[in-house]
Amino acid sequence: MKVVSIVGPSQAGKSTLAEALATLEGAKPRKHALFGETTVTKFSFMGEDWALLEAPGGADHLPQIAPMLAASDAVVLCVPADAEAAVLAAPYLRLIEAADLPSFIFVNKIDATQDRASAIVAALQGYCPHAIVLRQIPIRKDGHVIGAVDLISERAWEYHDHARSSLMELPAALREREEEARGELLEHLADFDEQLLTELIEDQAPMTEEVYDISTKALQHHDLLPALLGSASHGNGMMRLMKSLRHEVPGVAGTAARTGALAVGALADNVKHLGKTVLVRALAAGVAPGAKLGGATIGSITDIDAKTQLGALAPGEIGLTVKTDHLGLAQPLYSAEGCLELPAWMVAPPANHALLIEPENERDETRLAAALPKLLELDPGLTVGTDPQSGKTLLGTQGPLHLRRVLEKLEADFGIKALTAPQGTALCETVTGSAQKQYRHRKQSGGAGQFADVVIEVKPLGRGEGFAFTETVKGGAVPRNYIPSVEAGAREALSAGPKGYPVVDLAVNLSDGKSHAVDSSDHAFRTAGKAAVREALSEIGTVVLQPVCKVTISVPSVYSGGLSPLVSGLKGQVLGFEADPAAKGWDQFDALMPAAALADLFQSLGGATRGTAGFRASLDHYEEHY
Repeated sequence: MKVVSIVGPSQAGKSTLAEALATLEGAKPRKHALFGETTVTKFSFMGEDWALLEAPGGADHLPQIAPMLAASDAVVLCVPADAEAAVLAAPYLRLIEAADLPSFIFVNKIDATQDRASAIVAALQGYCPHAIVLRQIPIRKDGHVIGAVDLISERAWEYHDHARSSLMELPAALREREEEARGELLEHLADFDEQLLTELIEDQAPMTEEVYDISTKALQHHDLLPALLGSASHGNGMMRLMKSLRHEVPGVAGTAARTGALAVGALADNVKHLGKTVLVRALAAGVAPGAKLGGATIGSITDIDAKTQLGALAPGEIGLTVKTDHLGLAQPLYSAEGCLELPAWMVAPPANHALLIEPENERDETRLAAALPKLLELDPGLTVGTDPQSGKTLLGTQGPLHLRRVLEKLEADFGIKALTAPQGTALCETVTGSAQKQYRHRKQSGGAGQFADVVIEVKPLGRGEGFAFTETVKGGAVPRNYIPSVEAGAREALSAGPKGYPVVDLAVNLSDGKSHAVDSSDHAFRTAGKAAVREALSEIGTVVLQPVCKVTISVPSVYSGGLSPLVSGLKGQVLGFEADPAAKGWDQFDALMPAAALADLFQSLGGATRGTAGFRASLDHYEEHY
């Protein structure tokens, strides 16, 4: 069995393409939907078994694509026939390039465009370091695309709605363009074959079979990306694409060598009355019910209908694991003994859309706490943590659509209706002046009393220096065994300043004090230290500090110029931008931004870059909040 992923931006026609490929021979394919609207489709073509993996488009779904690619022998990037929309394919081209697996580009809806195919490819090329080469050019009549010319076989094919294309004579007006496009294809292929290069230099016509062989080798080594044309909704170009997949895509051995895994978890779901199921692809022998995978025993394996029991999976085959709770998509590369470390390209982008989450009914708190870890195993793009301010659960998603998907899953499968709320900003306080304060703690209520007298000095420290405690007590005025208690009390006082926020960046020095031989204790000096610091803070007065983050935005270069006013409008400071050395057509845009503005940045960035950009943020410093 060969497995191919179909990916691409929203509205590119991926589902239609998968359906058209799977029904080429008229048989009804078998399709199974999993969490996140991902699907797997199994079908046969010319006596061979195939599986297509598909995820919806949009930035919210990008983390789900990485496990799919790891389990696939090849990928088809489905893009609309619109040169201006090429930027929408940029995140997918970037991920495909990082995955380094055989890749096709399918320019869909070619019948509904006025753009030249070469212009579409040129726009895509701006985001791809490997050459993208046209394998076909469209045939137009009266401004409409009616067919395509195969540049390797030099045959012209006329499209027919939902029927196989038929051979036609190459229009004379297209002959010059066909020769030009074929020459460009051969020149690219000659970069990877000396024999072909020699033939071109000597002006010899290469054999069609030779060109197909060279093209296949270039694809399998991921030396270039062939671009094919068609219209999935009309069934045009499907046979050419499927035959290219059949003849040129390598087998499972290449996938096993690329990942180094025994098996890969490609998709996952949680099904009522069945539990967690993971779509696993075996890359080598040894994946079977009762066998070890991922460090523990597999329960059972079913076909994608989740009913038909399967035995051992042959290398390349897929199946759903049932009653195998240790497997998931958090670590989807499995050996027999455990999980392999993920390559950098498979690590999900930050879940910057963070909200507090709690159950609508307080009685469901325990159930929610148990359900969220289960969702983490299904969804690589999800994060769960604790808000340091409120102590409530913090849910991180890739965006509003992702959040809606998670909330619907909680209600449908776990019976938990959850509510979300914005996360507060972690403000702090600090002092800008100094003060000396004496505090005497004395209490007598029968029996042993409490006595402690301390003299402290409070002064500011530099931003980010935190808290420092020193002592300059002379003559044993405060016994040394009580000094740690004074420090503990001082630290306790900093948990909430006069304005209600934690206090940072100040120093406390214990300079003097008194003790009582009977009534002094650790508790008494801790209480005195706490009260002395609080009184000093009230006397000095505090200013509120807001956290400022260093933000690195990864953005297609065409949108970089528009980020400066966007960042400035959110009270951020632009540090500059430069070309991303690891991704063609992308920039790294650096800025300093108030942490309170990150939620607005997430929303604004999506609109300004059509959902293509993302960012990473880390605390840089605190500054006064006005």
